[in-house]
Amino acid sequence: MNEAFESIKAGLEEAIAHAEGKPIKARVHEIGPMDVKAIRAKVGMSQSEFAISFGISLGTLRHWERGDRQPQGPARVLLNVLAKEPETVLSVLRS
Repeated sequence: MNEAFESIKAGLEEAIAHAEGKPIKARVHEIGPMDVKAIRAKVGMSQSEFAISFGISLGTLRHWERGDRQPQGPARVLLNVLAKEPETVLSVLRS
């Protein structure tokens, strides 16, 4: 248990150092806003088509596109894959 405690303590100290703007060894991944409207335009779908195809409520899609909210969790992953590999995702949808 002592080893686990030391590992957790080191992680917390590193997180505090990062929050204070000090240089750290860990990689920091910044997650920026997602342009859902551009992703939808890339695949050439209307809002209704996009929402139905990906199981997203039309209201949620509109909030994402306006920037009121950002997709989270599995929706964010799906949209990232769709942005990078639209043909692959669309071919899977069609099959």
